[in-house]
Amino acid sequence: MVHMKNKISLLKKIIFIAILIYAIVTVIKQQKILNTYATQAENLDAQIIEAKETQQQLNEEKENVNSSEYIEEVAREKLDMYLPNERVYVDSEN
Repeated sequence: MVHMKNKISLLKKIIFIAILIYAIVTVIKQQKILNTYATQAENLDAQIIEAKETQQQLNEEKENVNSSEYIEEVAREKLDMYLPNERVYVDSEN
């Protein structure tokens, strides 16, 4: 009988240790996953901030698109158009 109780006691200890090890391993894996998600969330927050800044710049540009200053700027920079009697100087460094 004593020998049988020792086996049962030893079996209970082994099962307890196995469950404890499983729980520890599971917690460590979940912590790694949580850290990965936290990093992804930080990256997404940075992208959101960048997108909001871009949106703000585009909204400002949208408000100014019909102004005469904006039209002149686009005509000069993108279409190489200039006002009559306006002198254009080209810097050529070769």
